[in-house]
Amino acid sequence: MSGKKILIAGGTGLLGTRLSEMLIDSGYEVAHLSRNPDKYAHYKTFKWDLKKGCLDEAAIKYADYIINLAGASVSEEKWSGSRKKEILHSRTQSTHILCEYLNKVPHHVKGFFSSSAVGIYGNSGDKLMLEESTYGSDFLAEVCKQWEHSAWQVHNLGIRTVIFRIGIVLSNKGGALPQIAKPIRMLAGAPLGSGKQYMSWIHIDDMCRLFIKAMEDAQMQGVYNAVAPHPSTNEEVTKALAEVMHKPLVFPNVPAFGLKLMLGEMSEIVLGGSRVSANKLLQTGFTFEFSQLREALESLYDKHS
Repeated sequence: MSGKKILIAGGTGLLGTRLSEMLIDSGYEVAHLSRNPDKYAHYKTFKWDLKKGCLDEAAIKYADYIINLAGASVSEEKWSGSRKKEILHSRTQSTHILCEYLNKVPHHVKGFFSSSAVGIYGNSGDKLMLEESTYGSDFLAEVCKQWEHSAWQVHNLGIRTVIFRIGIVLSNKGGALPQIAKPIRMLAGAPLGSGKQYMSWIHIDDMCRLFIKAMEDAQMQGVYNAVAPHPSTNEEVTKALAEVMHKPLVFPNVPAFGLKLMLGEMSEIVLGGSRVSANKLLQTGFTFEFSQLREALESLYDKHS
C-alpha cells in the first residue's frame, strides 16, 4: 500500500495532524485540503472554499484515498444559533463538495473515509449501543445523522465508503483530556455531574491506525463504532487520570446545574454519554494497542506531567 496518495480534509486538526504523521511513517504520501494553502506548509496542499462550494480539481485527481475530518469544533465555544449552524454546515458542506467533485472529475479514488461521532446515540445511559441501535434526538445526534447521510452519497457513486463513529479521542495535545487534566493538575479535579455518564473513548494512535486499516482492508465498508472495547464512566476517567498524574481528587462532583449555567446546551457533551460497543470493529481483526483506559492514559501522561 505504501506510495499511495492520501488526501485529507481537516488535516491540521488534532486527529488530522497525528494521522498525517503516522501515514508518512507508514510510507504513504499525504496532501491536505486547505482554505488558505501556505506554500511553506509541511504537506502538499490543495485549495478549497466551502463557502463558494469549490475545490481544486487537481486534489481529486491526485488522490487514491480521501479522508474527511473537516468540521468546526463542538467544544470551543458556546452553542449560539450561528455556531450550531456552523457545526452542522462545516460537516455536511465539506462532504457535499467532495461528493460533487468525485462525481464530475475523472479520478482513481478507491475509498472514502469519513468521521462521525458516537454522539449519534444521544444520551443513552448504560445501554450498550451497537451500530444499528436507535439514534438520539438532541443536537449532536442530528448533526451526526446529517453528516453520515452526506457521506453515504459518496457510497452511492460506487466508491467504497467507511464511516467511523468516533468516541472521545484521548490525546495530550487537545480534545477532552487536557480539559479534564487541567483542574486535576491544580488540585481541583472532580467528576462532572453524577460521574456515572459513560465516556466511550479511543486513544488517538488507535484511531489513526483504524483509518490506515480501513484503507488497507477492502472488506471494510459502512459504519463502525470507533471506540476502545472498555468504555469508562466520567468518574472512572477522572479518577484514573488523577492516579496517573499522582494528584489527589479533593473535590466532590461538579453539580450538573453549574455546568449547564457555564456551558449552556454544550453541557450535553459532558453530562450526557453513551456506552458504545467495539464488537463490529473487533470482528474486522483490528487489534487495539490501547484497549484499557489506564494504559492509554499512562502513554499520554507520565508521572512528570
